[in-house]
Amino acid sequence: MNLKTFVFNPVDVNCYLLWDESKEAVVIDPAVLFDDEKAQLKAFIEQNGLILKHALNTHLHFDHIFGNPFIEKEFGIACEANDSDWPWAETIAERVARFGLRYQEKIPALGRVLHDGDVITFGNQTLEAIHVPGHSPGSLAYYLRSENMLFSGDALFQGSIGRTDFADADFDTLITSIKEKLFTLPDETVVYPGHAGTTTIGFEKQYNRFLK
Repeated sequence: MNLKTFVFNPVDVNCYLLWDESKEAVVIDPAVLFDDEKAQLKAFIEQNGLILKHALNTHLHFDHIFGNPFIEKEFGIACEANDSDWPWAETIAERVARFGLRYQEKIPALGRVLHDGDVITFGNQTLEAIHVPGHSPGSLAYYLRSENMLFSGDALFQGSIGRTDFADADFDTLITSIKEKLFTLPDETVVYPGHAGTTTIGFEKQYNRFLK
């Protein structure tokens, strides 16, 4: 399994590109905002001969979906996610303005709406969608069981958890989601979060102050 991590836009979102020997690929959180970021992602895909099969959002907060229109335009793929967060996509310009940014594109409709337990296949690989609400109602993590890799979005970070100070977020729901859905995975599972560096399930069980 091949993995390339990009960090895009002013909020420093981790955008992950996964592919195997088939050259079929998945992008998780295509967060490109600026033209140079779009060019960087497109060039990497083209220079490595990758065939983009899926574009997945862990959730629909604006910093994670900036690149959804670009992906659909350049690669003919509608992004996939849970639609419980769709009000964030519909009001993206207003929400972005509160953070001092401008965004004038319309977020395209989702392609496949994903739910807990859904699978996403590419090449010889299978990702499993895990519903982890709390940071947002529709938050999903994506688990590549064969490689012990978990893409947690903004649910779980190294030593921390996602923000729950939004109107549609809930601290207790997030804690329950992590403990019941993510902490059941093997301790050696490597966690690739939506921001900052990686961690493991075992490390977070032992050291995450929010989850003891």
